[in-house]
Formats: sequence, C-alpha cells, structure tokens
Amino acid sequence: GNICRSPIAEAVFRQVAKERGVLAEWNIDSAGTDGKHVGSNPDRRAIQCLKDHNVEMDHRARQVTLDDFRDFQYIFAMDNANMDDLTDMAPESSKAKVELLGKYDPEGQATIHDPYKDSGSQDFEEVYAQCLRCCNAFFDQLGG
Repeated sequence: GNICRSPIAEAVFRQVAKERGVLAEWNIDSAGTDGKHVGSNPDRRAIQCLKDHNVEMDHRARQVTLDDFRDFQYIFAMDNANMDDLTDMAPESSKAKVELLGKYDPEGQATIHDPYKDSGSQDFEEVYAQCLRCCNAFFDQLGG
C-alpha cells in the first residue's frame, strides 16, 4: 500500500492547494491501510506520471496510524475496501472525516482504480486525471 494511488493523490492535492494559494492551511500526507510497502518509494510509473505533469512528489510509503485520525481533518480513501479498513481502524475520538476522494469526482467515478498490477502507464494517467478532478472539486466545494 501507499505506492500508487495515494501518493499521486497526495501530490495532486498539494499542487492544487498551492495553485489556489491555500497550501499553508493544509497538512498533507498519504498512507496505506496495509504495511506491505512501508519505507518504499512510490511505484516508478506513479513517479513518471507526476513528472510528466510537472507535479512534485517526495514520498516514502507508510501505514495509517491512530494519530492520523487525530492529526488530519480529512482522510480520503481510494475505494470501498480502503473505506472499510479506515472505518474499522478509526478510534472513537477521531476528528478526521473519512470519505472517498472519488465522492468529489464530477464524472461520478467514486472508486479510484488501483493501477498496481496493470501493465504500462495509462492507468496511472487515469488515476492522475481522476485525482485532479476530485481535488479541484473538493476545493471548489470548500470555496477555496
């Protein structure tokens, strides 16, 4: 976990916040619901995709912690399995709003497909495009 979709979403969220002049107002990070890839760099295809779009990324995979539910206002899941895992992990004292990032997709694609096992880079491009749509719509909804 935390080497494909979530680092792309993190980098895109950061880029959109920067473009809108609200980056300083946000603590932005990403993490996986499992610890399989903890400490790893993002998938090379994710890195290349962001490089192709001039989006900066500096990330090492990590796993979601209980502190994340206290430290972040929002925790975005990529799909329903992530959503279930996060809901199960969330302590009662959680202040984070846990929701699907895809909930904000103006094209109505609630699930952000995991491109990890796909060959090539086209699916990473689709993840990037969907994250960009969702992040822009999220900030539009906030009025930022």
